[in-house]
Amino acid sequence: MDLLERVRATGLLPACEPVVVLLSGGQDSVCLLDLAVRLAGPGAASALHVNYGLRDAAGADEGFCRALCAQLGVQLDVQAAQRPDEAGNLQAWARDVRLGAGAQLAVGRGGRLATGHTASDQAETVLYRLAASPGRRALLGMAERDGLLVRPLLRVTRPETAAHCTARGLSWRADASNADPAFARNRARAGLVPALRELHPSAERNVVRTAELLRDEAAVLDEVVDTALAGRDHIAVAHLAALPPALARLVVRRLAEGAAGRLCARAPGRLDDILALGDGALDLGDGARAIVNGGLLRVERTPPGRSAPAAAGQPAT
Repeated sequence: MDLLERVRATGLLPACEPVVVLLSGGQDSVCLLDLAVRLAGPGAASALHVNYGLRDAAGADEGFCRALCAQLGVQLDVQAAQRPDEAGNLQAWARDVRLGAGAQLAVGRGGRLATGHTASDQAETVLYRLAASPGRRALLGMAERDGLLVRPLLRVTRPETAAHCTARGLSWRADASNADPAFARNRARAGLVPALRELHPSAERNVVRTAELLRDEAAVLDEVVDTALAGRDHIAVAHLAALPPALARLVVRRLAEGAAGRLCARAPGRLDDILALGDGALDLGDGARAIVNGGLLRVERTPPGRSAPAAAGQPAT
């Protein structure tokens, strides 16, 4: 099955349904835009290019995107972005800018927002998260669909997007910053993923398939956690202690993330401390703290600048 039919089979680019493609000018986004035009239709597909002005080639990248969209008959929106002085993680800031701008356009047009993430990106993501953070969530990777955000190329490798562009007579821009070893994701791209390909030619696809299976299994585990909590935002410590440890850790994570409103990767590791706590409070990290009172465990958001007070007889944490 050729690439067009493989992407059509995902159902993520339906005919005549509006879709905004995030277009950087790189091979993956050029491939995606070409496929979107052919599957959704030139009237339904549009593109967004964000010019961050961070590289000398930024103006040329924008010019390339304008020429490509003119060639394909696609409406292009260009947004200039200026990095704030206090911005920390450069790649995270740039991602938030383009996703936010793209979501606005997609909502306004009643359609979807499509990114050119590939199986190669999925492999990099899983390996990076696995190295940086323990737990099954590191293995889930990126979803093919997340609300209005879709990733139609998630089962396609980066060499395949290059081959598609070449076969279609489409050029692309190379971003030198993607090879900068200062970024951890680039080190994964340059070293880990090529090593996987050497081990097995289908390594990237196998990682993607594994992430899909684990995501399905995670949905089942979420239902088990729902059953354990029975719709409550608390649980008896005795009940928590009676659960299988793996399920008890998932319950603690659910309570912590519900309170903090963010991922709490460290909370499950405090299960034993919670069970030994008695009445008192315990900092779970990531903006959540456990409160045990009368044998009931609740988790609340940690006030800014404060840690949870130590329980009687317990050291401060």
